[in-house]
Amino acid sequence: MLLPVFFLLGFSIAIIASVSPENTGTHLFYILISLVFFLFFSFLDLDILFPMGPVICVSSILFLLLPFWVGTVTRGSIRWIPIGNFTVQPSELVKPFLALFSAWYWSKENFSFKRFFNYLLMFLPIIVLIFIQPDLGSTLVVLSIFIGSILFSKISFRQFLTLVLPALLLIPLFWFLLHDYQQMRMVHFLSPYSDPLGEGYNLIQSKIAVGSGGLFGRGLGRGTQSHLAFLPERYTDFIFASLSEELGFAGSLGVVVLYLILFLRILKIAFLAKERQYFLLTITLFFYLFFQTVVNIGMNIGFMPITGITLPFISYGGSSLLTTMISLGILENVSRRNSPDSFLEIK
Repeated sequence: MLLPVFFLLGFSIAIIASVSPENTGTHLFYILISLVFFLFFSFLDLDILFPMGPVICVSSILFLLLPFWVGTVTRGSIRWIPIGNFTVQPSELVKPFLALFSAWYWSKENFSFKRFFNYLLMFLPIIVLIFIQPDLGSTLVVLSIFIGSILFSKISFRQFLTLVLPALLLIPLFWFLLHDYQQMRMVHFLSPYSDPLGEGYNLIQSKIAVGSGGLFGRGLGRGTQSHLAFLPERYTDFIFASLSEELGFAGSLGVVVLYLILFLRILKIAFLAKERQYFLLTITLFFYLFFQTVVNIGMNIGFMPITGITLPFISYGGSSLLTTMISLGILENVSRRNSPDSFLEIK
């Protein structure tokens, strides 16, 4: 599992060094810190954390309240809290712990509507706090954790339909909860050229960057869209477009294959898990990492609306990288638990 991740980190360092060399040192520092947390969670006894499920849920809510108290406003959003010279994004860091809480909750009993509504009441404050920051991208990722855990809670098909049909009827109401700029992103996703210098600009520039890469790319340091600052967020949300421009279809395909290998390995870990709680934990982490990856790549190539979701292991950002490496550490921990116990036989 670690091999594709190290290659993805290699792609990340190369692209950030190319399109934003002034951030390369900080990015390497983030990787180093994240590797420390990866090792910590790889060897942590997860049996200690599972009984703390309710504490994890309450702590996540309190952690998400901090930006409203001591947070800094950036581009109209209040998502980050300052820690020394750095900032931390609580809506990122709670993701693996919400997966842990969900696995604890659904491992105790199978699905029932009573348990579902109790689960919804505990999860709803978390979703609302992230949504009003506002952070639509992280809201959708947290919803993927919520939905993914329910799908494997031994829910019957009839129970599933009972939940899905009313949810589909409520989807139109979600439109009215969005901010004006979020609504415009949805509208101009379908027709970006109706406002090419406004809401459609990011999507148009991203597609130009991806398309101009050709088969083998323009080469590192030679991307015009990224280096001439036409492409926004070129080393965070739109880093895949930067990568596609400089490394071309071949480099993009290589990244997609690495993700595919990683996700297949995570699924293997899940289905080899000996205990239900570890199966649920692994499959829930898979859901959120897979969803985040697909949505980011999808919005970079114009298949999905722009939602501000980072690309795991590749995008620049300390909170995002730390979150994914903590998740990877937990997965590595479960993988080691799946291995046969080694012993020394003395004859």
